[in-house]
Amino acid sequence: MRVFVTGGTGLVGSRLIRALAARGDRVALLTRRPEVAKQLGIDCEVIPGDPAQAGPWQDTIATCDAVINLAGANVLGKRWSADYKRELRDSRVNSTDHCAASLVKNPKRADSSPKVLVNASAIGYYGPHGDEEVDETTPQGSDFLAGLCADWEKAAQPASDAGVRVVLARTGIVLDPLGGALKGMLTPFKLCLGGPVASGKQYMSWIHYADEIGLLLFALDQPNARGPMNLTAPQPRSNKEFGKALGRALGRPAFVWTPGFAFRLGLGQAAEIITTGQRVLPNKALAWGYQFKFPALEQALADILK
Repeated sequence: MRVFVTGGTGLVGSRLIRALAARGDRVALLTRRPEVAKQLGIDCEVIPGDPAQAGPWQDTIATCDAVINLAGANVLGKRWSADYKRELRDSRVNSTDHCAASLVKNPKRADSSPKVLVNASAIGYYGPHGDEEVDETTPQGSDFLAGLCADWEKAAQPASDAGVRVVLARTGIVLDPLGGALKGMLTPFKLCLGGPVASGKQYMSWIHYADEIGLLLFALDQPNARGPMNLTAPQPRSNKEFGKALGRALGRPAFVWTPGFAFRLGLGQAAEIITTGQRVLPNKALAWGYQFKFPALEQALADILK
């Protein structure tokens, strides 16, 4: 299969294109950082370009069987000023617009089967929900991140209308030792400064990086998969429980409380991602037959920290 990938030099993307290449897929990687892509040492076609800007790169999609669109600025990269909110939106919505428009022109593979668009989204779509269980049937939330995710997903609709099989991959907290949320937690826990954040009651819907990649490939391959799909492990945990599990895995205590206002001082409105949460279940993935490699948090942390 020839697969067009955006966002492939990021934490998840670099693991994904390595997995695609390892199983024999041919990868066309769109990136604004071709020098970084080449340093990854992965056999793929590197295409210079910005997915948020229309360009000649869109013609390559016509030669591909599928698109995996992971492009988007880091939601915790900066405080959410009006300008950065615009960047968060444009980097996601414009990229999806351009990928979808290219697929609309040529929505079928050479064998007349539909092409596939696996488009990134996030569980922020649901907004804060306390300890209520959330799945793909839960309505959109009302906060900024929920609106952002909704606009992001709507941008993929023209491709679906044209007959492309579209999967909206609503990702949770990806646990990866190389970066992301877990890497930021490790230092304070190793220094015996780890513990609950804010109330500690907010749920963390996490996923091991191997299952994140596994579900993206599953969405690519599973002909029944379409529409929203939660990329989270089936056992979400509260922030307090997560901290205790991480402390045990590291052989460290987990009792140092960090008040929510400390994050709000540093991150502003973006702190809501940390101080609120969702208890998200991957019901669609389970119904379609995906088998999690790491369904339990303790098992996942043991593997990641070994």
